[in-house]
Amino acid sequence: MQTVELIRERLQALAPDILEIGDESHLHRGHAGNTGGGHYAVLVVSRHFEGVSRLNRQKTVKSLLKDLFADGMIHALGIRAATPDEYFHVPD
Repeated sequence: MQTVELIRERLQALAPDILEIGDESHLHRGHAGNTGGGHYAVLVVSRHFEGVSRLNRQKTVKSLLKDLFADGMIHALGIRAATPDEYFHVPD
């Protein structure tokens, strides 16, 4: 199974309304410190994040993917985690 599919599978635990996963590895090829794991960006919109601080949202996402970090499949991860109200709110 590809890394993007593994990420998607694990983040289903958050029952996301929106889940977008981008593979940004091609932007980091040849960079110092790149040990071969992929670079990814995720957008997770979930009611699970209601009342949860930004830091704890990121910790939650990373904890669901900890084995992929440990196995070296993920080298870097950008996380945008929002509630539906935050994501869909249009400022006046």
